[in-house]
Amino acid sequence: MKVNIKEVLDYHSEGRKGKIEVNSTKPCVTSRDLSLAYTPGVAEPCKLIAQNEDDVYKYTAKGNLVAVVTNGTAVLGLGNIGPYAGKPVMEGKAVLFKRFADIDVFDIELNTLDPKEVIRAVQLLEPTFGGINLEDIKAPECFEIEEELKKTMKIPVFHDDQHGTAIISCAALINAAELVGKNLADVKLVVNGAGAASISCCNLYMRAGVKRENILMLDSKGVIHTGRTDLNKYKELFVAKTDRRTLADAMEGADVFVGVSVGGVVSKDMIKSMAHDPIVFAMANPDPEITYDDAVSVRSDIIMATGRSDYPNQVNNVLGFPFIFRGALDVKASAINEEMKMAAVRALAELTKEKVPEIVFKAYGGKEFTFGRHYIIPKPFDPRVLWKVAPAVARAAMETGVARVPIEDWAAYENELKERLGLSKEIIRTMIQKAQKDPKRIVFPEGEEDKIIRAAHEIFEDKMAYPILLGNKDNITAKIEALGFELNEFEIIDPLKSDLREKYAAEYYDYRKRKGVIHREALKTMRNNNYFGSMMVKMGDADSLVGGITAYYGDTLRPALQCLGVKEGFKVVSGLYIVLTKRNIYFFADASVNINPTEEELAEIAISAADTVKGFDVIPKVAMLSFSNFGSAVHPESIKVKNATALAKKLRPDLIIDGEIQADTAVMPSILEKDFPFSPLKGGANVLIFPDLASGNIAYKLMARLGEATVIGPILMGIKKPVQVLQRGSSVEEIINMTAIAVVDAQK
Repeated sequence: MKVNIKEVLDYHSEGRKGKIEVNSTKPCVTSRDLSLAYTPGVAEPCKLIAQNEDDVYKYTAKGNLVAVVTNGTAVLGLGNIGPYAGKPVMEGKAVLFKRFADIDVFDIELNTLDPKEVIRAVQLLEPTFGGINLEDIKAPECFEIEEELKKTMKIPVFHDDQHGTAIISCAALINAAELVGKNLADVKLVVNGAGAASISCCNLYMRAGVKRENILMLDSKGVIHTGRTDLNKYKELFVAKTDRRTLADAMEGADVFVGVSVGGVVSKDMIKSMAHDPIVFAMANPDPEITYDDAVSVRSDIIMATGRSDYPNQVNNVLGFPFIFRGALDVKASAINEEMKMAAVRALAELTKEKVPEIVFKAYGGKEFTFGRHYIIPKPFDPRVLWKVAPAVARAAMETGVARVPIEDWAAYENELKERLGLSKEIIRTMIQKAQKDPKRIVFPEGEEDKIIRAAHEIFEDKMAYPILLGNKDNITAKIEALGFELNEFEIIDPLKSDLREKYAAEYYDYRKRKGVIHREALKTMRNNNYFGSMMVKMGDADSLVGGITAYYGDTLRPALQCLGVKEGFKVVSGLYIVLTKRNIYFFADASVNINPTEEELAEIAISAADTVKGFDVIPKVAMLSFSNFGSAVHPESIKVKNATALAKKLRPDLIIDGEIQADTAVMPSILEKDFPFSPLKGGANVLIFPDLASGNIAYKLMARLGEATVIGPILMGIKKPVQVLQRGSSVEEIINMTAIAVVDAQK
């Protein structure tokens, strides 16, 4: 992808300079906070660590802290530009560690060309960091530095320029060879480049099955052969007995070309001379050894990978180092060994063959990926890489004896990894786990929609529910087959052709005949998927309905209300949003149904919300919101909220409810404690009841857009049988989340 130079420079220079900052993970706003964070309180963990050094992992950030270390001698494609000029790259590396694996980084730029000084400097850093990522240090010095540090340090040391490219490309090679039916032990492999990455690639390929005698390596002087006398000890490992001397010679009849060198050195004729089904990894950046377009123009049977994101099969180191370090740090590994690297290779190779989720399609402009010649390695923005690779690395560390702390509950560890990315908050995982214990039949009125089909597939695969898709059977079947799913995962019903339509129409007529409905209209109404689906729930042919992805909210809610009605003891149906911020979980009601509820309705909404929140295994603390704090502003609207609070307390004295109260007061424990110590909302409210639809709707949308909160919902409360209405355009993930909620509601 081409970028504008000014845009790049502005990105780095505007606002706070650079790309990283240090944030405190604990509050430091009061004198008490200061005494805990620093003197005198900090002496206590210091004393414990002095007695047991391993306690440094318990009381400090060491266990999640990596140093990215360089001397700037081999920066990207820029060469020896020095430590100052290399710093933007190291900051970028820090961003990737944090973004993809929630690992904190300090970048360390060393102003020296002496390998021994680099070694000593890094050794002195061991008390600070849980791991060392060596970066952009030229060969052969990088070999010496890494080897010595691995021998002398008790924390993982990993030179990403060597091993990152090797791990990602090795996974791609395994998959490419499988696709073309070639055995790695038989392939003839040419490697152009004899630096750190090339040598590491070959070492890892040999662990995967490639034979040393089948490798031809070239440096800037040509093939590394037995007649050469100008080789260092690392190149000597790949000396070949051959009469081939040039790159063109080497590539003739080769099965695999791996380029870790410079752009433009491979010609079309060289590609033509390769064996059938050639595998070409032209990984020089930003310009590959041969462009993708040139390579595919002369060989239709080629499998081609580059280091670029604008072509298929990008070999990107970000698929490796964040997740390898994540797994190593989580077991407090003393090293990253060959077994851990191969575990990462296998995990990446296997993940490529799994169905790709919608979140990945969306990250790449809606383009779909399936295992094949144009998809032999996962995409960098595939979140699954974290919880596939990190556990594989951690497990290998345990099996090879370099792990200090074992992982015992792998399911819990996977959930912890998901939580790090914020992709699956604890409350939703709880709902999914509950749903899996007793799956229910969920009807989806918009069964012809791709997103619904994808979500239904994942729901079935995860054993959360039994999906029922409504719509034209031929259309749905064709889409299921096109997506590569199994038809037996779904029950498909066409309301226009179903024998159930007359039965449902009769029941609907009987239920609504005194509200203006005649039998002929009832039969016609059952042609509407939302009405048909709602009647399935009413008649017990489905346990819940989830719909609304293509319809306005009322168009899905209205059929449910007309077919099912309001739950006994309730007067209104209301909606609850789950609002997930970086630190807390809040529940907003009613932000979707009632425009201006009465005192009685507001009290009922508060009670419904509290009971719903209890279902999420959260203790509800309900704040009845207003512009007034306990009578500070007397107005009919604040009086309404005050009276609603009193009524809710009278109806449900077991609940923690208070108001009328301003929004900031409700969620700020310090304000409550200082100004309103009488309030039962100790620690702040988590259920916020808005006085009208306008304020609730505005609040949740501002939280989603400006507060960068994750918003889930609305969850319908007060309807007789479980129905959940999606927001228009909901993602597959949001559909799955709402389905989990619908299943749990149906279980009750």
